[in-house]
Formats: sequence, C-alpha cells, structure tokens
Amino acid sequence: MVRLPRPCLEEAFGFMLDVTSEREPTRLVRNVVEGLPRLVASEVTTLSICDLGAGTRKVVSFPENAIGSQEQASFNRLIHEHPLVRFHSTHARGGACRISDCVPRAQFERQAIFGEYYARIGIDHVMAVPVIASSGLVMSYVLNRKGRDFSDVERGLMDQLRPALANLYRMAMMGAGASGAALAPGAQLTAREREVLPWVAAGKSDRQVAAILGVSVRTVQKHLENAYVKLGVENRTAAAMRFEEMGRPALSP
Repeated sequence: MVRLPRPCLEEAFGFMLDVTSEREPTRLVRNVVEGLPRLVASEVTTLSICDLGAGTRKVVSFPENAIGSQEQASFNRLIHEHPLVRFHSTHARGGACRISDCVPRAQFERQAIFGEYYARIGIDHVMAVPVIASSGLVMSYVLNRKGRDFSDVERGLMDQLRPALANLYRMAMMGAGASGAALAPGAQLTAREREVLPWVAAGKSDRQVAAILGVSVRTVQKHLENAYVKLGVENRTAAAMRFEEMGRPALSP
C-alpha cells in the first residue's frame, strides 16, 4: 500500500465532508464528479456507466460539454476494446487502475480507442476508480488528463477512497429509487431484470428461475448482479425487498 502524505489525506477528508453534505441524489453524484479534480488533477472527470451487454456507455461529465456525440458514438463502438473496461469487467476487485497499468503506452496509442476517442478529446492518460464491476456492467469514476500519467500516490489515494465512493453511489441510488427518479441514464431496470426479480422475491433459487424463464443459471446471476447495482443493494434478500417497495408485477409462469 502506498503511504499517502498528510496534506493529501486532509484534503481527501475535506472532500468527503463536502460531498456527503448533499442529500439530493443526482446532485450528490454531480458533486463527486466535480470535486474529484481537487484531489487529483483531471481535465475531464466522469461517472462512466458501461453496459457491456448493450455495448453502450452513459456519462455524467465535468465539464459537461467535454465529450461530443461523435466521440461518444466512437466509445460505444469500441467499448469492448477499452483496456480499463476489459480489466474491471474481469477483475471485480481490481481497484483503481490506470491505462498504463493495463497496456504499454506505445500499444495504447496504436489502439482505435485512442485514435478515435481519446486523441479527439485531447486526453492521453486515464485512471478509473470502479464503483461497481461485473462482467455485464462497469461503473467507474474516471479521471482523464493530458501530458502526464497519474502517479502511484494519486492511484493509492483513489483506491483508498474507492469504498467510500462506492457507498456514496449506492446511497444516491437508494435515494433516487425512493423518490422514483433515475439517478443517471441507464439506471433503470431492464425488461429481463424485471422478469427475474419477481421470482427472486417469491423465494425461487437461481436454478429455478432459470428453468422458469428458459435461460441459463449464469444468465440469471448476471441479471441479478446488474439489478443489485441499480437498486443500490448487495444481495438477493435486499433486492427482493427493494423490488417489493417499487411495486412488483404479477407472476406469470
């Protein structure tokens, strides 16, 4: 573990006090995105929500106009080639990670994601701090800058803050769910997730749900993993309770 200097820790403490004072869900996330650059210099900072099944990414960005529609379309098309998306989708506990931790600089610059996305928005160094990571859904706070890579101290700071940032996100999601508002684009349950959850709430096992819906057990588990994130919960019991609060549909086997 990297030893962090005292001023760095003090600034991080102040940052957490500031962002947690906000109770409105969408604003809480916006405060984190806008506040992270005060801890680690970043020219573009985002909450990046990558739906790997759909092959799309939704973002909350600062500055808000930093990513154009053409660049966003390029990212979506190349999402499965992104070094950090690939890493975090296969390493759920991977922690804060730089692109330079995944691939050599020269190799990254040869990739289409660099030429068609990062070069166009003027960025060449990236660090992602995962809020949630699974094979189907990767949500990360992402810091982007040009000219110099992120240091070990900066990565160490973000990694130590990561559990708190993840909890803040879950709190915001729970608040959004309670108010009936979506925290961010892509946070709504999919049709398939809404098919799986009523059976979970009825006490069915993953294997039983798979048999009812005619899908594999692993498919059921993937839908549940993604639903946990969107509902702001960590297990099937809490997911069932949250789904009940939302008013679950009738079962039709």
